[in-house]
Amino acid sequence: MKQHVLNIGSDDATVTVAVAMLSLLCTCGAITLTPSANGNSNLHPLILIPGAGGNQLEAKLTQDYKASSFVCNSWYPLFKKKNGWFRLWFDSSVLLSPFTKCFADRMMLHYNQDRDDYFNTPGVLTRVPHFGSTSSLLYLNPRLKYVTEYMASLVNSLEKLGYIEGETLFGAPYDFRYGLAGEGHPCEVGSKFLEDLKNLIEEASASNGGKEVILVSHSLGGLFALELLNRNDPSWSRKFIKHLVALSAPWGGAMDEMLTFASGNTLGVPLVDPLIVRPQQRSSESNLWLLPNPKVYGHHQKLLITENRSYSAHDMPDFLIDIGFLEGVYPYKTRILPLIENLKAPEQVPITCVIGSGVRTPEILFYRNGDFDEGPEILYGDGDGTVNMVSLLALQSLVGEDNKNQSIKVIKIDGVSHVSILKDEVALEQIIGEISRINSHHSHTGFGNIFVGR
Repeated sequence: MKQHVLNIGSDDATVTVAVAMLSLLCTCGAITLTPSANGNSNLHPLILIPGAGGNQLEAKLTQDYKASSFVCNSWYPLFKKKNGWFRLWFDSSVLLSPFTKCFADRMMLHYNQDRDDYFNTPGVLTRVPHFGSTSSLLYLNPRLKYVTEYMASLVNSLEKLGYIEGETLFGAPYDFRYGLAGEGHPCEVGSKFLEDLKNLIEEASASNGGKEVILVSHSLGGLFALELLNRNDPSWSRKFIKHLVALSAPWGGAMDEMLTFASGNTLGVPLVDPLIVRPQQRSSESNLWLLPNPKVYGHHQKLLITENRSYSAHDMPDFLIDIGFLEGVYPYKTRILPLIENLKAPEQVPITCVIGSGVRTPEILFYRNGDFDEGPEILYGDGDGTVNMVSLLALQSLVGEDNKNQSIKVIKIDGVSHVSILKDEVALEQIIGEISRINSHHSHTGFGNIFVGR
């Protein structure tokens, strides 16, 4: 492997995760599901769980909102609904200065140590539109379909298989800025999402004759799905869950998150200054969750190197202090570490991990002069361009082949990146093929690895 000069841009869909820090408590109301009368009656109901940045978000400003500039107060956003709600994610005006700063301020989360939880910026209300539907997962901005496509190709492939929106096919969007915490810690938004997801699973099953549900997650959505399964009794999973198909799941976090915290990360979005969005990215609870897991990356692997010291996954509190993000240390140590140290596979739930490989992925960051405002040199390794291979394979590695209560299958697809897995023809063929096999009751048992080349 060669050492390369910084390339913050990713070959992932440029807009999909650009400020991957917003997620939202579903305030859309109850969902009414009706039994399927059309389509393929042999299909198990299926719920799509997006990753960070993978669904639309809306916001509304109240009198408590204090704008950071005249522009933010008077001109941004340019378009609002009659009731004051507007599109927060994804809005193309984020690409234009000074609107980038307005956007980042409104996306910011704040940790309150006395209440031990995260909250929106005062005066900013947020909501996730269309919970239960796939409509907010197709395109992050329906007016910009070409550049903001997310799950449209996957949904189209599922519909060709016979799935029908609202009958056998559902979506579970959420506020992806928020995450979860270890046992005993309040987590209002993240916990409410798990509750809503659980109810959606039960309703989807009931409206399809009691059939178990297939969960298909992407990226961060896989971590939420895993926590849902582990936080419920195995008897509930046996009754309601047929299979988890996890696409590009960062089970052990990602090195790319250290770059985000240290220097900000545009994720390929043009015209955006990473230092402007860095404070908002650091404030995201889910981004703390996605820092490299010590249980996966270990003590000895150096992830970031400066002139004065190096950092492994076990040095995250020191790393946060040294980059100047002191306010992240306490929630990381008290809320995140207990959560990620308990990483485990759920009992008796078959899992298929579909991952990309052979895409150069940040493995070690070099800050020669110790200036985190400057981009680092990067040593690349294997992964999907965003998540390292050790993390993509972490769940299988932790379970071990001697665990007879757990079935994990891994499908590696060469040359497919973290987000392109949702639209690449070869990847979609493998994903739809796996879902077809699951519906045919040919669920995989035990361990297995499949490599798909080009």
